Amino acid sequence: MPPKRAVITGLSLITPLGVGVEENWRKLLKGESGIGRITSFDPGGFSTQIGGEVKDFNYEDYMDKREARRMDRFAQFSVAAANMALTDAGLDLKELNPEEVAVMIGSGIGGISTWEEQHRIFLERGPNRVSPFFIPMLIANMGASNTAIALGATGPNYAIVSACASGAHSIGEALRLIREGRAKVVIAGGSEASITPLTLAGFCAMKALSTRNEEPEKASRPFDAKRDGFVLSEGAGVVIVEELEFAKKRGARIYGELIGYGMSCDAYHITAPEPNGRGAILCMESALQDAGISKEEVDYINAHGTSTQLNDITETIAIKSVFGERAYKIPISSTKSMIGHLLGAAGAVEFIVSLLCIRDNIVHPTINYEYPDPQCDLDYVPNKAREAKVNVILSNSFGFGGHNATLIARRFE
Repeated sequence: MPPKRAVITGLSLITPLGVGVEENWRKLLKGESGIGRITSFDPGGFSTQIGGEVKDFNYEDYMDKREARRMDRFAQFSVAAANMALTDAGLDLKELNPEEVAVMIGSGIGGISTWEEQHRIFLERGPNRVSPFFIPMLIANMGASNTAIALGATGPNYAIVSACASGAHSIGEALRLIREGRAKVVIAGGSEASITPLTLAGFCAMKALSTRNEEPEKASRPFDAKRDGFVLSEGAGVVIVEELEFAKKRGARIYGELIGYGMSCDAYHITAPEPNGRGAILCMESALQDAGISKEEVDYINAHGTSTQLNDITETIAIKSVFGERAYKIPISSTKSMIGHLLGAAGAVEFIVSLLCIRDNIVHPTINYEYPDPQCDLDYVPNKAREAKVNVILSNSFGFGGHNATLIARRFE
């Protein structure tokens, strides 16, 4: 029996540019930046004082206040994004067999704000004052778990933790669940809320973040010669993945067909990518093979594009290795140039943005591309959106530890 086909029928975005798909898309096409000085705490003592905060999110719009208070912010994002995506898909889960509905929402870090708060209470007031909700709010599976509880979805449910590849891996695993007939509907994506003092201090200690504090909107500059690190951000992206025949039967709007999923590991270093792009090459080639398409069919690449020295060079090397001379003809852009790095949510958000490129036949820009880097010499769609016929997209996500994921989708005819 041939594997079942998977299509995307619902989308949601929560990013530093706003809450909602169309608001995000409009700002991305205009090249707006969502990066600013951190406001949730005083960043004055940090070498990096900027980030991509979600400023207009009200959890009461999406869930019961009492339940929300028992969730870390990343889990609140998960539940809200799932509800928005289901609304966009026109799906009422009460009309489905709950055993056929799966939830796959990953997170790279999970409830670190809860960890920091409860550790402070532990030190100041003693062990008996730590909240009984500490562990259930902290652990990274609670984005997926709280979403399933809120929706009554009793099918497969787990949370992938693979650093910055978590969201992409989650959507890729959703494809496998659909193909194998283990679910008819999968709520998949990633969520992250880790703009906290301790997290910021840790990334600052690694020298991983941009220190362009006086020009936050210009701090994230993937592939630009003057890039100096990534920008820490928060948010979520969730898609509704459905089995094709089920989606067609209910007359669903289809954003695209999910056709390819590649995975690999650099097995090289805890933070740095393998210099020759070996893991990224294997990942993209695996996704192309899984999709059953040729390299010539790819119309657009949404790069991992973090704005770090090593990542941007390595990804460029990998793309050229996979696509050869054609690499110079494929438009490539980095969503992170405008929203920063959403860590475990990044892959899901960027895949969603890629689907919008298919929908509207337009590619969003890589902003802040001002000084060409001779080692990054591809077409990064600098600073201005571009109309282009986009039938097939490839989206890359590469995480600390060498975790790699590539997703491929195509226009559904």
